[in-house]
This record gives sequence, structure tokens and C-alpha cells, in this order.
Amino acid sequence: MNAAARVLVVDDSPTMRGLITAVLRADPDVNVVGQAGDALEARAAIKALNPDVVTLDIEMPNMNGLEFLEKIMTLRPMPVIMVSTMTHRGADATLAALEIGAFDCVGKPSPGEPHPFGDLADKVKAAARSQRQYVKPAAQRVPPTATADFRVGRKIVAIGSSTGGVEALINVLQKFPANCPPTVITQHMPPTFTRSFAERLNRLCAPIVQEATDGARLEIGKIYLAPGGERHLQVANASAPHCRLVDGGPVNGHRPSVDVLFDSVAELAGRNAVGVILTGMGRDGAAGLLKMRHAGARTIGQNEKTCVVYGMPRVAHELGAVEQQFPLNAIGEEILKITAARKEGSE
Repeated sequence: MNAAARVLVVDDSPTMRGLITAVLRADPDVNVVGQAGDALEARAAIKALNPDVVTLDIEMPNMNGLEFLEKIMTLRPMPVIMVSTMTHRGADATLAALEIGAFDCVGKPSPGEPHPFGDLADKVKAAARSQRQYVKPAAQRVPPTATADFRVGRKIVAIGSSTGGVEALINVLQKFPANCPPTVITQHMPPTFTRSFAERLNRLCAPIVQEATDGARLEIGKIYLAPGGERHLQVANASAPHCRLVDGGPVNGHRPSVDVLFDSVAELAGRNAVGVILTGMGRDGAAGLLKMRHAGARTIGQNEKTCVVYGMPRVAHELGAVEQQFPLNAIGEEILKITAARKEGSE
């Protein structure tokens, strides 16, 4: 039996430290080995306790979480889960943290929330098991390069991702030219965070990236990110394909759910679609990707070596939903190969 994941909880609020600790200690496979109220205490605790995982508050006195994370990733690389307020400012900082190398993020609960930090223990355990190679962050991101001679065909692209998806999606979408195929994405992420992520992707990538809205028409050169929160993203209407946001309970524990998106793409587009499943915990998207493949779509999975968590792609591969697995750096180019128009026409 695997040893319990050893966690250090870092937050300047004693109340929040107590809440996070209580939630984690309710799981027998998690061991909270210490707490710290600021970066200085945290640095000493990391040296003394050697935890497997750190939960880190974004906003702290003396040195904020983002600055401290950069030091961790440079000097003592390890899995870090960011804890952030559910505000636009908090979301921007958390997305920057995920790009630097944080394993995942959770939002601070609102007052009276019945199940605060409901999936934190699972994320901590996944982080402790992760075989990811934590390295010093790059000094700067390479700007996107458009493919001048790319001619888009008729296919649409559907992508699903979860833990590790921020970095993975940036990697894939920066390969896309300004006239990329219409692309719909479900990334597991709290509300508020998806709007900030769409804005960030829009700055980093050549195509237009936006948070999906109900009725938004799928157009060449546009990428639509499912909003986090109360509804699922689907695509609808074969004659004029558009985004549809629908009510419904969580599927595979998620709302929005990758399976819901993939199911709708299978029904709408059939062989005129490409399904891509990237890094993430659990199995969301695997069954939907299988439906897409059965409907004639081309399907791609991220390979184990380049995943932060080889969960969703693994289940999809085991189900037979994945036509071929690729390392992350090759996925963007492969999508473009599949979706390019044929010389004699377009498909």
C-alpha cells in the first residue's frame, strides 16, 4: 500500500489553514505534516519536513505566492497546488502560476459553501503520485508563429483537458495559425478562471480565443473555451454550427464535462471532426471520444510521458477511443495536418 501523501499547508489566514488542514485530514491517504503563514515560514518548513506536496495561497504578506512559487520551481522543484480567491485578479495570478509550473489550482470557498475544497484531497494525492519533471521556468514564452500557407478544410476540432491543461493547451494552440479550424474546448477549471484563461490564450495565440457564449457561431480562426460554472458546452445545428450552453448536473464529477462536448460533436460532425484528449485526472472525455471515433472522427491522445497526469488519456486509450497517441509538442502540428484542406478541394 502506498504511503500517505505528505502535505504542507501555506496560507496567511489561520482560519483558512485550519479549514484546508481539516479537509485534507479527513482523507486517510493524506498526511498534513505542517502549516506555514508566510513564505519565510514555508521555506523553513519545506527544508525541515520535506513534504510531497505544498498547498500555496496566492496572496500573502512579505512575498506573494507567485514569487514564492518561482523560487520553489527554481531551487526545490516539487508539486504545488495553488489556492486562490475566485476573483479576476486571483484567476490571473493562478494562471500565471500554472504556467510557471504549479500542478493545479483550487478556488477558495465562499461563505456557507457546503463542501469546501471538495476535490482538494484527490488533487493532492494525484500531485504526490505525479512523475512530472519539475524544472526551472523558461525566461520567456516563444511568441506564436502562424502558418502562412495553411488552408483550412471543413473539420472542427474538439479538445478536452484537466490537470496540466493550461500549459498543454498553450503548447497546442500556439501552433495554430490565424485561420485555424473552428475549435471548441472544455478545460476543467473554476468559474472566473475560464474567462481569464480565454483572455490569456487570446494574447498568446494567433487565432481569436474567447469564452464560449450560447449561440456563438463556429467560425474559422476562432477558438471557444467552455465557461466554468453551471452549464455544459455543446455544439449544435449542422447547417450553421454554433455553441450551446446547456443546464445539467455534473458528468463524471465535472460541469462543464468533456464527455458532454464530445458526445455533441460526434452527433453533429461525425467524420468532419477531430477529437483530442489531453492531460487530466479521472476519465472524463474517454467515452465521448470513443463515440467520436465510432462516428468517423479522427482522434488523438496525449502520450503518458508528456502528461502531468495520465488519467483521461489513459482511460481513452484503454477504451480504444484514441486512434494515435502523440507527445504534447507534436499534437498541434498533427491537428493541422488532419484539418488542412485537400489540394483538390476541402474536407
